[in-house]
Amino acid sequence: MGVQTLVLLPGLMCDAGVWEPLYSHLPAGATPWVADYGMANSLSAMAARVLQQAPADRFALAGHSMGGRVAMELLRQAPQRVTQVALLDTGYLPCATGEAGSQEAAKRQALLEVARTQGVRAMAQTWVQGMVHPDRLQDAALMEAVVAMFARKSTEVFAAQIEALLARPDASDVLRALTVPTLLQCGAQDSWSPPAQHAEMQVLAPRAVLDVISQAGHMAPMERPHAVAASLARWLADMAA
Repeated sequence: MGVQTLVLLPGLMCDAGVWEPLYSHLPAGATPWVADYGMANSLSAMAARVLQQAPADRFALAGHSMGGRVAMELLRQAPQRVTQVALLDTGYLPCATGEAGSQEAAKRQALLEVARTQGVRAMAQTWVQGMVHPDRLQDAALMEAVVAMFARKSTEVFAAQIEALLARPDASDVLRALTVPTLLQCGAQDSWSPPAQHAEMQVLAPRAVLDVISQAGHMAPMERPHAVAASLARWLADMAA
């Protein structure tokens, strides 16, 4: 492959720290660029900001968690700029109505309240417990890397991003419209965005490839960077071919 810009979209309270473990395992021609959403408080505003700041007119696009949802909004706004898309550990449905939706909002607001009263780091130490493969909870280096990444973001950013997620649109139509090489990927033990959810996405986008990363939870790119990068390398090669 020639030189190819790879636009990388982090998830909720995440930054380049999610993606950096992959860099040394990516194909030589892939040039990563990680987006920052600033204080954007809607997924569509995040996508518009990425389109404004992306360093190339056309690019490969990968999004992790909330970043996957931003990727789908970007495809809604400017599909002609995306050569291929990878959606990692993510989802496509809007916030549920009724009791389920109220429960999600309450859980997110409770985390925000901990961040406001005890600090982002204290919130992150609780939140991270469900984000990695259970066997990795004793991996001090990994856990610190995830917690430190969350702690680099402010409570104000957390509030804006929660607002965006609670108002997330249904992206089923974006998945159905996909014509570029598409990768759906998640950790086998991702309890936030489980493999079954990605299988549903593949039903909507039947040409997509589904890769499940063994021995990994929601933070698969940080937990199993070699396996995640190998999957991305295969996807990047699809375009070259």
